[in-house]
Amino acid sequence: MIPVKILAWGLLFYLIYAGFLFVFQRHILFPRYQIPPSPSPAEDNPRFEQIWVKTGFGNVEAWLLPARNQGSADAAPLLVFAHGNAERIDFWLDEFEDFTALGMAVLLVEYPGYGRSDGDPSQQTITETFVAAYDQVTPRVSVDASRVILMGRSLGGGAVCALGAERPCAAVILMSTFTSVKAFAKRFLVPSALVRDPFDNLAFVKTCDKPILVVHGQNDELIPLRHGRALFQAAKHGQMHTYSCQHNDCPPSWDRFCQDVVSFLTGAGLIEGPGRLSENFHESSPTGS
Repeated sequence: MIPVKILAWGLLFYLIYAGFLFVFQRHILFPRYQIPPSPSPAEDNPRFEQIWVKTGFGNVEAWLLPARNQGSADAAPLLVFAHGNAERIDFWLDEFEDFTALGMAVLLVEYPGYGRSDGDPSQQTITETFVAAYDQVTPRVSVDASRVILMGRSLGGGAVCALGAERPCAAVILMSTFTSVKAFAKRFLVPSALVRDPFDNLAFVKTCDKPILVVHGQNDELIPLRHGRALFQAAKHGQMHTYSCQHNDCPPSWDRFCQDVVSFLTGAGLIEGPGRLSENFHESSPTGS
């Protein structure tokens, strides 16, 4: 029989451990201080427009990449992208030129407290930022507000799902995304009630009636493949692509990924092929791979 004193000490150490995780969990979820600094962009950079999103806690940076080969009278679809927790918008400028070449505008939104932005990251402040960025950009005549596509990688999936719960969208693309932060509580041996920023993506996906593309690495150890499969299975109009890769190298081929995204958006009726934009939206039938 285990002495009461040993049980008491064990309980005390567990409570200290759980309290430590509760206090410092945002340092784990948002490791912004570990990201190498990047030089400030030139204010007149022709590749994008620097936008300062006004929030209740300060200004957050965003970059708007204009659609290329766009007629002056055409309104372009808008792709809103949210990056991973150990990244910044600076890392993604080159990759999204493939999408602007298709006639799409791309909005890269930073997280509060990251890079040159004010505030501190949390589910509440990130949601406020992305909603404010959406509201600031979608009224522009160059943007077709009926064709807003939300794309999030890893933690960014939580950001765009939170945005999708607050504002309308035409499609959602989730890259290496989790079902909920609470699903990781067991990994740390603590109750899920201690999670301060749950980002319940699965709840959003279950209610979303727009096409959803799930992309995941088959060998992902950080966010296991079962998360992606659960999101795909919960989607009313879902597609899924898995690649032979882990977490940080997903997708292993950006060209292949772009082809899969173009196929998805074409099937969803948002584009009719490279550079040709559709007037109407049509729901896609659920498929998977």
